[in-house]
Amino acid sequence: MKGVGATLGTAAFARAIAPLTEWAANISADEFLQRHYKELSLVDLNIVLRRLEKETKDDYGAEVTISDPKPQEGVKFGYALNLSVCNGCRKCAEACHIENNHDRPSHQSYIRVFEMQKGTMDMEQGNVNYDKPVPQPDKFYMPVQCQQCEHPPCVDVCPVEATWKEPDGIVVVDYNWCIGCRYCEAACPYHARRFNWTKPEIPKEEINPDQGYLSNRIRPQGTMEKCTFCLHRTRNGRLPACLEACPTGARVFGNLLDPKSEIRWVLEHKRVFILKEDLGLKPQFFYFFDS
Repeated sequence: MKGVGATLGTAAFARAIAPLTEWAANISADEFLQRHYKELSLVDLNIVLRRLEKETKDDYGAEVTISDPKPQEGVKFGYALNLSVCNGCRKCAEACHIENNHDRPSHQSYIRVFEMQKGTMDMEQGNVNYDKPVPQPDKFYMPVQCQQCEHPPCVDVCPVEATWKEPDGIVVVDYNWCIGCRYCEAACPYHARRFNWTKPEIPKEEINPDQGYLSNRIRPQGTMEKCTFCLHRTRNGRLPACLEACPTGARVFGNLLDPKSEIRWVLEHKRVFILKEDLGLKPQFFYFFDS
């Protein structure tokens, strides 16, 4: 399996890939032999993209375009979230679900919104399954997603280098190289990784046709996935879907290297904090209050 045998102990490896045995029997020879994303020539990558488009058409009946937008020079993305105005509506999580072609029955999203008691930052006491009207007067709401760490532990533990950090700060996954061992999921202190236990179920008419190879294309069964700051949008000058869906303007996104960007203004003028800063991972996702 992609040369992983020498890295993992035999027993541990057998347990790690147990969910993949049924899936592995159904993958095509082209997919199994596909090289790592970083090793693909432009010609090879184009062949892979067209193959994946055809497979989506065959499997789901949907016409899609899968592109591979590259990082822009002089850009390092950062995200900030204003906890003073987030109202817990979870429109961001819903937008993520739709934009990123998540499996519909599981209601998957890369964003979890914690309902927190005012006066505390104890996430263990937070509730992500609230079902009452929001906002509640004694609560505040804290969405949590991939923090795009400067020192991502998920990357460090991947035995086959299927995940890495791009020059613009986004941690990505080569879904066709991932072996589904879930080590990255265990290493992430933000619970930002998701695992496809089954083949994603998405009605044809609900599939987002604007897809990126390293972002929101429909992920294979048995692979890990995560937030990519909607790189298929943001690397083309658009904003993340979660930001556009936010009704309160709680989200700020931009280039950390641009001193005139809105996110730089927030970092320089607001009361900013980093979630689990003591871990030393240097996230590129920030939280702040108005006062």
